[in-house]
Amino acid sequence: MTTELTLLLPALRRFAYSLTGNMADADDLLQSTVVKLLDSPPAADVPLLQWSFRVCRNLWIDDYRAKKVRQHTALDEAAELSGEDGEQVAINEITLTEVNQAMNNLPGEQREVLSLVAVQGMSYSEAAGVLAIPQGTIMSRLARARVAMVDALKYSGVLA
Repeated sequence: MTTELTLLLPALRRFAYSLTGNMADADDLLQSTVVKLLDSPPAADVPLLQWSFRVCRNLWIDDYRAKKVRQHTALDEAAELSGEDGEQVAINEITLTEVNQAMNNLPGEQREVLSLVAVQGMSYSEAAGVLAIPQGTIMSRLARARVAMVDALKYSGVLA
């Protein structure tokens, strides 16, 4: 299981980031998820991928309820870009910030579905398995999330 879990870490980290909107909080959530997975591994017949996303989501919900909403956002990725001119880095950072803000303004249910399907590349049925909800609910939440994202990005000027 340890090897399989190691291979899942990048996807889990992206998912944690999409939930928290902050790399420091995402890394904390990832660490808590890994500890929980190692302490309580899934049953042999449960896919580790689905189990790990579910554990991560549940830990985030617990933290979300305990602390309400974390409003501060840090985007260190733009600073890590190399070989681009300063203007392009600034444009990328502004765009990432606006997309992140638009995603953070989504209800949690829509944000997690958008993250699983659009960011993680899961199918509707895989996302439904991770979240333990019907596939139709996934499709409905995803459609609402996409409309909200387009509206928010049009309003902010990212999309024409």
